[in-house]
Amino acid sequence: MNNHKIYLEPLGITRGLTASGKYFRKLQNSEAYYSHLKIIKRNSQSVHHEIISVTELDDYFSKINENDKREVQKLIENIERIREPLELKNGLKFDFKNPIIQGVLNVTPDSFSDGGEFNEFGSAMDQISAMISDGADIIDIGGESTKPGAKAVTIDEELSRVIPVIKNIKNKKIPISIDSRNSEVMKMAMKSGAHIINDVSALEYDVDSVNIVREENVPIILMHSQGTPETMQDNPDYQCVYLDIYDYLEERIEHCVKNGISRRNIIVDPGIGFGKTVEHNLQILKHISIFHGLGVPLLIGVSRKSFIGKICNEEIPANRIHGSISAAQHCINRGVHIIRVHDVKETKQAITVLQNIQSS
Repeated sequence: MNNHKIYLEPLGITRGLTASGKYFRKLQNSEAYYSHLKIIKRNSQSVHHEIISVTELDDYFSKINENDKREVQKLIENIERIREPLELKNGLKFDFKNPIIQGVLNVTPDSFSDGGEFNEFGSAMDQISAMISDGADIIDIGGESTKPGAKAVTIDEELSRVIPVIKNIKNKKIPISIDSRNSEVMKMAMKSGAHIINDVSALEYDVDSVNIVREENVPIILMHSQGTPETMQDNPDYQCVYLDIYDYLEERIEHCVKNGISRRNIIVDPGIGFGKTVEHNLQILKHISIFHGLGVPLLIGVSRKSFIGKICNEEIPANRIHGSISAAQHCINRGVHIIRVHDVKETKQAITVLQNIQSS
């Protein structure tokens, strides 16, 4: 029996190589490769890690016990497994060969960045058209603010905000995600034309939500949050933030699978800013590639977040675009699949230039 848990963090990730060679292994798709692995072992008292080249794997396997070998091999399989395309309702689909941009639309009066800008139907529809024109791959509709300190709204209020918008964009032939932690909102959003559920509570807030995901057979984004929006920033605390979040998301994936949700429908989000200090957020981003070991697509939402404002002394969220793009590019370079953003046009331009440089 092992008295520790093993994690793998792929390092030296690069894109654009025409052949992997013996010094690189593929990271999920033909455009990204990694050259080293950080092997992390954690028990109740300590965290130990070592870094090895992919050329040293056979030698490493010869020195460890069979249980550890099987665990490392399973994690490598998760890291390298191609993420299957998502088949959505109404014939829509997307794959994970290129970074996916999820455009944020909060039809709320109090969201941290765009609250009050798009809570009127006309302004919301105009913003959706602009995001689609600018290159969004998914539109994420939210009717309840989840910023630090935000109060819950009634189900009827949330429904009145999101359902008219969803009904009016379903014919635009673009995937729609509903950003909600309430099962009734999820269900009505699916009936109105949404394709994906995005839950900041990873299906914990509402016990019926897991049943909705199973019955609708739709992709679910499981996000980590320590505490509720009302309390999450009071005193966030972790033993090792990125390992603790990994463990939580792993447990939520298994909970979904046990409840009949297909693993291929699961996407995870470590939840930047949701119950985390600035240092916690930086540690998550620094070690973001560790989450590939979960074997499912990875989403990250760094857009206009307060940690950028604190680093750069910028109080106005809309003025944090440059820091947002910097963090997004860092994540894309480490194999993150979906980037959730407010500034679609600027992010799309940055990704396009990055991809052209890497493929030249």
